[in-house]
Amino acid sequence: MKTTRSVAELRAALEGAGRVGLVPTMGALHEGHLSLVRRAREECETVVVSLFVNPTQFGPSEDLEAYPRDETRDAALLDAEGADLLFAPAREELYPPGFATSVRVSGLTRELEGEARGDEHFEGVATVVLKLLNIARPDAVYFGQKDAQQTLVIRRMARDLDVPTRIEVLPTVRDPDGLALSSRNAYLEPAERDQALGLSAALRAAEDTVARGELSASAVLEAARSELASAGLEPEYLELRSAEDLTPVESVNGSTLLALAARVGRARLIDNVVLASGAQAGRVGRSAARASVGRAPDRLVSAEHRSLNDLTGGKA
Repeated sequence: MKTTRSVAELRAALEGAGRVGLVPTMGALHEGHLSLVRRAREECETVVVSLFVNPTQFGPSEDLEAYPRDETRDAALLDAEGADLLFAPAREELYPPGFATSVRVSGLTRELEGEARGDEHFEGVATVVLKLLNIARPDAVYFGQKDAQQTLVIRRMARDLDVPTRIEVLPTVRDPDGLALSSRNAYLEPAERDQALGLSAALRAAEDTVARGELSASAVLEAARSELASAGLEPEYLELRSAEDLTPVESVNGSTLLALAARVGRARLIDNVVLASGAQAGRVGRSAARASVGRAPDRLVSAEHRSLNDLTGGKA
């Protein structure tokens, strides 16, 4: 695997690269990231992974400086997975002096994470992702379901700005006990990690409610809220929304996203599930398919029967 640090160097390395797959990351890689790399490896001739802790998506009181960084470790993991190119630019390479442009996606960005983290969060996300797509010009780009709202924002941006890249969203990868993998899990003390299991338990409780035929938003949210309370967690938000445009819904209709965020110690954690009614309902962290993990410890891929990729057919 070759490491590149400038736009010019990456573009030169991609000349004649054939079908290109891009996996954008902020580093501190875990099995969720590596599952995206494997899918890109299966589908593309050249796999590019970007490693850039994007300062423009962090608010002034957030964890930009504390965010875990270990490029040597990340590069070794990526090399073992067969990635071809690592793009690890300095801040000045992507945001040179005088940089004055940002991308704002209206509507979708005002909800959930946008309300909690402020307008600058998704402006920063959309801007850096569009820059990466313009730099690498990939045929496909790969994201995880855990960042569900982010993937909807990126799809809307790509559609509105005629970006030809195919956007793929893969299932959330979880530890065997259900905890969604996140780079911020590194902040958790052992007792806090046990408490964090309340997030996936809340999603399972919502699924159980739907499986019993109780489809109203009030019943689904109450079941999830009860599990969070049992774990001593107060959600920043707990919302049932359309999985297509994040508008509020009154009942589960087969394309419904249950999204939540909560703080556990120093860690701000998010999780979600796409709910399906009746026999189609999946399970968060149970009856799940094993991920192919190579040298990594065994993990579980979440078993939602419907993901954001299913709802959009993998199209931007």
